[in-house]
Amino acid sequence: MSVRVCVYHYPPMDLFLRFTPPILSFYCIIMERRVIYILISKVKRQDLGALSQEELCNVCFEPLIRTYKQRMADHTLENGSTIKEGFYNDLSEGQRSLFSFHVYYDHAIESLDEFYWWSAYFMAQPKIWYSIKSGLKYFGDDPMLQILERVESVLKKYNYPGSLDEINVTREDLALNQELLESIRSISYQFNEAAPTTIQNIGNYIRDNIKEFIVFED
Repeated sequence: MSVRVCVYHYPPMDLFLRFTPPILSFYCIIMERRVIYILISKVKRQDLGALSQEELCNVCFEPLIRTYKQRMADHTLENGSTIKEGFYNDLSEGQRSLFSFHVYYDHAIESLDEFYWWSAYFMAQPKIWYSIKSGLKYFGDDPMLQILERVESVLKKYNYPGSLDEINVTREDLALNQELLESIRSISYQFNEAAPTTIQNIGNYIRDNIKEFIVFED
């Protein structure tokens, strides 16, 4: 059984312009043409301490989302669910928890309408919604978990669909339903207030379990 180690240099991002590039690369082990430890970041040891918690989360998230998008682009829509499950199974528990929340966070933090739409969109995919909540449990972030359970309760109250086949949510829905708007606005505010602490918690976990996410370049 052959093992091939691949290192993929990460293209410069605005986030890292203050560092001497490249400060990180993508690292993975491929065994029998299958990734068995999926893409962790390769960082110079001296640069790690200069990263904020949010920057650290981004460093560890970027190779995961890049690989996910590549896998989805290389396959047809018909087997998309299988590809997603395979990707999740290739991640460690910490990576899976980081990936699940970060995908949701990146969209939901943008605006009230985005928070509403992406919450409904992910909730219509029970496995993904479960993964987001499980990730928060894994990081011990009960306040953010409770916020997601509140938005879930509100959406269920309005009989939101439990599958993508039935979803008909639009970003204009809030403008047409004052009661729904007020409920979602309150929860979105709580989400925005709690998000920095969640990022801090995830960053702390990464630093305490650095080998799960990062290989030092030196």
